[in-house]
Amino acid sequence: MKDYFVSTYFLSQMNPKLVLIINIFIVSPCLTKLICFLGHMTDLINTEKDLVVSLKDYIKAEESKLEQIKKWAEKLDQLTDAATKDPEGFLGHPVNAFKLMKRLNTEWGELESLVLKDMSDGFISNMTIQRQFFPNDEDQTGAAKALLRLQDTYNLDTDTLSRGNLPGVKHKSFLTAEDCFELGKIAYTEADYYHTELWMEQALKQLDEGEVSSADKAYILDYLSYAVYQQGDLGKAMMLTKRLLELDPEHQRANGNMKYFEYIMAKEKEANKSSTDSEDQMEQETEVKKKDYLPERRKYEMLCRGEGLKMTPRRQKRLFCRYYDGNRNPRYILGPVKQEDEWDKPRIVRFLDIISDEEIETVKELAKPRLSRATVHDPETGKLTTAHYRVSKSAWLSGYESPVVSRINTRIQDLTGLDVSTAEELQVANYGVGGQYEPHFDFGRKDEPDAFKELGTGNRIATWLFYMSDVSAGGATVFPEVGASVWPKKGTAVFWYNLFPSGEGDYSTRHAACPVLVGNKWVSNKWLHERGQEFRRPCTLSELE
Repeated sequence: MKDYFVSTYFLSQMNPKLVLIINIFIVSPCLTKLICFLGHMTDLINTEKDLVVSLKDYIKAEESKLEQIKKWAEKLDQLTDAATKDPEGFLGHPVNAFKLMKRLNTEWGELESLVLKDMSDGFISNMTIQRQFFPNDEDQTGAAKALLRLQDTYNLDTDTLSRGNLPGVKHKSFLTAEDCFELGKIAYTEADYYHTELWMEQALKQLDEGEVSSADKAYILDYLSYAVYQQGDLGKAMMLTKRLLELDPEHQRANGNMKYFEYIMAKEKEANKSSTDSEDQMEQETEVKKKDYLPERRKYEMLCRGEGLKMTPRRQKRLFCRYYDGNRNPRYILGPVKQEDEWDKPRIVRFLDIISDEEIETVKELAKPRLSRATVHDPETGKLTTAHYRVSKSAWLSGYESPVVSRINTRIQDLTGLDVSTAEELQVANYGVGGQYEPHFDFGRKDEPDAFKELGTGNRIATWLFYMSDVSAGGATVFPEVGASVWPKKGTAVFWYNLFPSGEGDYSTRHAACPVLVGNKWVSNKWLHERGQEFRRPCTLSELE
């Protein structure tokens, strides 16, 4: 987008309107005094000619500006036509979501500056009204972080992500060199030098391949060399700095950095004379310095990619599918539901065709006006709060609000055999691009005695989770402790107990919602509590049974 504004920058350096004003100022004293001689008149003719040239330049500048605006409008017209036909599908592509944030936060602002030069008040007033709905810098940064999160979780290289080669995409999109540079800058401001290096290198690669862009190679190399240096690769940092100085020999920071790098290199040679010389060090292939993740994090990411542990054939033989009547529940004796085992320990079962498309749409429509950033229980305060490890929007629906919600609650009670009168309201959540919920427990642990104190219904005994959409890629529910992955399938629901019958927490139920790579993920869940289940699920004598 910014390439449309390059010519505007140069025009601003020689503003024709300013030239016109200056020329008029020069002419007017002579005219007012009426004492111009022939020589002066000749000068005035030349001045007038210059004024006409200036006027034409001014008209040309206005036409050029309008042409730029027209190109921008035509491009956005095509893009918005495609986007509005399938908003969720369009935003399901992470690159589209990031570029929407970038466009509205950055590029529309630049267009506003261009239009403000000489444009009707109608557009400006409309822009002012609409700006309150625009994303801000924090939103753009959040979208960029989502892309980086997806890159790590799904082991995507920068070239694949930049070219938009993702599985199941409906609206293919790509990142320009400028977009890559922007991602690198955001990583840089977060002191994330690993991703800074990846994305600055991608921006440089695309420019080297001939992409036309307003991104400056010198700027990119400046960021890149420092990011590489921060990761300890002095040789590569020097090589990049040399390349920067070839482009801009007077670059003050690069010259200073080069002297510093040479000084550090000399000190290292003195400290270790047996090491190879600096030229050999610069030519060596450097090892990728990835972030050190905890073992759980690695397992979580592997499960999200479908690389989890596989059950032994012996364990797989214990998993069955069946028609289930809710333990002879009158509503399901003649019309049992389809149920299949997803995992044995903890036992996770999936109910198929358990919620209709009409019910799903009703629940979504009820929830959409209330969607807000999802919260978690703070173990210290016992209150709900937002958290960086849960990135989604959620809303809560009560049974009395809609017969559909009431019917869903009754269905959960019939099929689980548990009392839903003490359960929490139905929570509806939407996970967009990069939306996730990192590994967590649904139940309150012993070190969180006040987790659900304000509810007065005891601990969360079980979880019922509806999948209300298919997800093109990503979005699995994974259990890192046991290696289970449950993939979203519209119209199904999964159920598991968080507590043993004794009331002790089952730590193998620690689970996570993987980031959505492509698409949108809609779920709704019901957390059932201990109170009211005393005779429905009696305690056992064994702590872990």
